Amino acid sequence: MKTDALIDMLARGAGAAPRAVALRRLAPAAVAGLMASSLLAVGIYGPLPSWMFATSAPWIKLVYSGLLVAAALWLAARAALPVVRMTGPWRAVGTVVLAMLFVGGAVMFFGIVPGQRMESLMGQTWRQCPWNVLVLSLPALALILWAMRGLAPTRPCLAGFASGLLAGALGAFGYSLSCPEASPAFIAAWYSLGVVLTGAVGAAFGPRLLRW
Repeated sequence: MKTDALIDMLARGAGAAPRAVALRRLAPAAVAGLMASSLLAVGIYGPLPSWMFATSAPWIKLVYSGLLVAAALWLAARAALPVVRMTGPWRAVGTVVLAMLFVGGAVMFFGIVPGQRMESLMGQTWRQCPWNVLVLSLPALALILWAMRGLAPTRPCLAGFASGLLAGALGAFGYSLSCPEASPAFIAAWYSLGVVLTGAVGAAFGPRLLRW
């Protein structure tokens, strides 16, 4: 068979390219990771008392981490494919984080007297919070890296970092169900640090696990 005839035959049998392949593969891993992080948080640290859900504190944490999950999922889906533009997802992640930093800073400087600002920022658990988020993110990170291996990332360090950001956001969401802190400044600082730490772990494992 001549080459041209072979190409024509293959072209006639080809259908439309599947859409959102990376998202369809990563989303189930993210859902499973969210369930694991939430169950671990409640099992290890205990659930928040029900009365706290009548205040804004847990909802701020859940909204922030939920928006960060959505933005990081977009970023990870792009990082899982070769030769794609990353500008939009990076802007989305940056916008979510900067918005939370702005809210936390505004509340701290305009809603709290100067003598209590440091207490608002540090809370009672600032030493534990980032590490708790990281620990709760590890099951999600393992699932997302496994899902990422079935795709085509050409930049394994970046893909690992994006996987870590997504896992960190999922861990932060789960930790929101147990964390007693109420200050937006605390959430902006220490939750974000926990997410970045998980991103760094993902970046460290990416070249080993995601290289073709």
